[in-house]
Amino acid sequence: MTFSVDVTVRGYELDTQGHLNQAVYLQYAEHARWELLRAAGLPQEKLLADGIGPVQLEVTVKYRRELRGGEKVRVTCRFDYGTGKTFTLAQQVIKEDGTVAAEITGVAGVLDLTERRLVPDPQGRLAALAGNPDLLTG
Repeated sequence: MTFSVDVTVRGYELDTQGHLNQAVYLQYAEHARWELLRAAGLPQEKLLADGIGPVQLEVTVKYRRELRGGEKVRVTCRFDYGTGKTFTLAQQVIKEDGTVAAEITGVAGVLDLTERRLVPDPQGRLAALAGNPDLLTG
């Protein structure tokens, strides 16, 4: 399932050319990931109480179209699991007209905060804690 949140580009997020600053795309992606976890019933407090936390291991951003102040965008997020300790994140920043402004892909995992190692089955660990685990599957 692909989850999404809506964001309006704020003036203070712009660079000197009047475009959305490149680092803010990563902030939008992070916001969407946390909102997905929260919607699935996994707020940060619950993850910490269980001794785990999501970690981003790799990220790639492909900028497709510029964004300017006041534009409304939809930021999508999907977790695609394999068989190992990591999973793929697939995200897009989409303008109101459907144009993809950015594609963000990454590799993530779930860190055991005591052992400081990735948990062996991130999908299973998150699903066991989640109130709505269906949101966590791609």
